[in-house]
Amino acid sequence: MAKTSLLTTTTLVAGLLTVSAAFAQDYDLVINNGRVIDPETLFDDIANVGIKDGRIVAISQDALTGSETMDATGHIVAPGFIDTHFHFQMPVGYSLGLRDGLTSSMDFEMGCAGSYMAQWYEDRAGVTQANYGCAVSHEFARAMVIDGSDGDYMRDGPLAAYDTRVNTGWSATRPTLEQGNAILEELDKGLQAGAPGVGSTVGYMRSGVSSREMFEVQKVAARYGRPTGAHTRYTLGNDTAENNGAQELVANALALGAPAIVLHFNNDGWQLAHEMIIKLQEQGHNIWGEVYPYAAGSTTINAEFLVPESWIDEFGRRYEDTMLDPVTGEFYTLETYKETVASEPARPIVIFKQPKENEAKWLTLKGVTMASDAVGAMPYDAPWDYPLDQLGGTHPRTAGARGATIRLGRENNIPMMQLMSILSYNAAKHLGAIGLKSMQERGRIQTGMVADIVVFDPELFTDNSTYEQGSIPSTGMKAVIVNGQVTVRDDVLLPVFAGQPIRFDPEDKPRFEPISEEAWNAEFSTGMPLPSDFTGAFPQKVEN
Repeated sequence: MAKTSLLTTTTLVAGLLTVSAAFAQDYDLVINNGRVIDPETLFDDIANVGIKDGRIVAISQDALTGSETMDATGHIVAPGFIDTHFHFQMPVGYSLGLRDGLTSSMDFEMGCAGSYMAQWYEDRAGVTQANYGCAVSHEFARAMVIDGSDGDYMRDGPLAAYDTRVNTGWSATRPTLEQGNAILEELDKGLQAGAPGVGSTVGYMRSGVSSREMFEVQKVAARYGRPTGAHTRYTLGNDTAENNGAQELVANALALGAPAIVLHFNNDGWQLAHEMIIKLQEQGHNIWGEVYPYAAGSTTINAEFLVPESWIDEFGRRYEDTMLDPVTGEFYTLETYKETVASEPARPIVIFKQPKENEAKWLTLKGVTMASDAVGAMPYDAPWDYPLDQLGGTHPRTAGARGATIRLGRENNIPMMQLMSILSYNAAKHLGAIGLKSMQERGRIQTGMVADIVVFDPELFTDNSTYEQGSIPSTGMKAVIVNGQVTVRDDVLLPVFAGQPIRFDPEDKPRFEPISEEAWNAEFSTGMPLPSDFTGAFPQKVEN
């Protein structure tokens, strides 16, 4: 479908408000009288939507009828929400996300091990309620090669980190040339299997990953024309270090002619990071970034940037008012921090890091996406209909990032078109630009597009999760429609498993090219050989 973002209002209305009389009563589902919002075309009007065979086939101000009708009077009808940073890729995780309006979930940070990528998608086929996708994991490739981490738990994708992070080689060890090539080959396996890109947690591996390795990691993705998403080097850090990490990712991408995602850059220095992203977009580069509306983040307690030498000595923070255990509801002390790192190094924690007033500011930024960074809650392998009041503690963004976005937008008068753009269309636009068909036909309310749709009351839809109770689902969602099938109705999740894979078609041949010893060790060399006719960089002294 041709893009229509530059069309006149008259042409937009004519193109969007169409219906064929021949199919007037042949719709599977009709959504009547809703405020229909399409962020790509900026269409915003009361209309009726007809759905057939999983796609939007009519948008009209004429009356429509179908096998099933839904009255959306007073409700927003918008593209289903897309999240590129959703770690909880398990049945109960999708359950929480769907109640929050999530129709498409991907993990572009932790990702899935390349050798298990095909199996990861196979495990979810036909039994998943939301659309699902996973980048190939830089961290897991290092854990497999350096620590020997492997096993059936790798099929869990991002949540395998609860097992791999009990070791430290993946984060602290500089690989040999042989190991480096094995890491890159493992990444290539995932891309060959159809992964939408590479995910890197280089910010957790700042001492173990050289600049050469990061460049080569992005080069693997570049050979497929796919993005690298990174928890950038030096995050968490100060405003200079944070942006230096983002600049590394972006400079590599520009040199390689590849897309890139600056993951959750809503930390110190975020204003400059956003300015850089926007200026690159204005020049035509497929570079974008993520934000989420929380002043606190979440990670495992053994994260490198949380050691006392960094968190206390360098950043001037205290565990007593910044590091929360979401299960017990208690803040750590230096003593309990050290005890827990020794006994349970992969224990999840919540870390307070930004002023609360920034939460709404981030949602006003153009050219970014809202990505939740949803983390797991125990038992993370629970079935889709597990009682949510029995889930363990987790960061509230897991259950409520989209509800929080709408609530903060309501409280701060942020235009609904802006919110729908960062919740859905922007991610689809950037991923569609790399040739990912599943994203070219989502994130939009237009005829011919896949019917991934949310219907919600803009005055009532809200988050309910808190730092004390992070697994309470959002409410106010009249319907969540996945591939044309109603999956959530009036906040109740239905036994509907319409989720489709978000991936490229697998390829027969790898594109992996081993790096040479000279290139791998370049950062340790004394310099490139000088040309034979070199006479010196400075003027020769002239004798009188």
